[in-house]
Amino acid sequence: MRGGNRRLGRSPERAAGLGTARRHSRGAVDRAAGRCRDVVISALLLVVLLPVVAFVAVAIKIDSRGPILYGCLRIGKGGRAFTMLKFRKMTLGAGGPTLTVASDPRFTRLGRFLATSKLDELPQLWNVLRGEMSLVGPRPEDGGFVALRPDDYRVILRVRPGITGLSQLAFAKESQILDSDDRVGDYVRRLLPQKTSIDRFYAKNGTFGMDLRILGWTAVAVLLRRDIAVHRETGALGVRRRPEATATSVTPVPAEASP
Repeated sequence: MRGGNRRLGRSPERAAGLGTARRHSRGAVDRAAGRCRDVVISALLLVVLLPVVAFVAVAIKIDSRGPILYGCLRIGKGGRAFTMLKFRKMTLGAGGPTLTVASDPRFTRLGRFLATSKLDELPQLWNVLRGEMSLVGPRPEDGGFVALRPDDYRVILRVRPGITGLSQLAFAKESQILDSDDRVGDYVRRLLPQKTSIDRFYAKNGTFGMDLRILGWTAVAVLLRRDIAVHRETGALGVRRRPEATATSVTPVPAEASP
């Protein structure tokens, strides 16, 4: 009988192996479901929002000289570079840092509105449809900033970058809290470590269910114009109830949220 119990019982190693296999299986299912969701929703939104896209395109051409779309190089899943599309919101030939601030003189008259309303990001639905991005994921980052934090991005780049995500919601007003006199230095010292911490959490713990919650709170942020707080340790989301952070704050995102 004791021998039979030994045969029927599972060793700790085997139990651990089965647990890992189940987690990998759930992860594969989540990835497949997420990709299916991305294709269906991005295709549907491109069709539904076609009049908005056409109106913005015409408005850009009327407002200033230059192309309608702007392509910026970003680092995607697996460290592969891709061109992320945006509606152009700066004057033709504008140079300078890749980061913008609220009072950026490079904005066209329409560009400031596009940046504030986030309408400049609508073309990224095409990136999603192509599989370069997801609707939900870590913020797509410039290669120069990725190179500064290789350990963080070794984890973050396991998943596709997203149009929206935990760090995008937490730092939705990034341009308003950046130091306009030293935007790159301020970003690297103060904001980038916080954003990579949040994106690492998502890369390790993101699920299909979490993605749905992020999409729901993104709708609250965009349609109801509410600021969203992100809990850095759990990924919990809620309406921000604390005063707005300023450019001199050490922590522009609340440590906790009350969903």
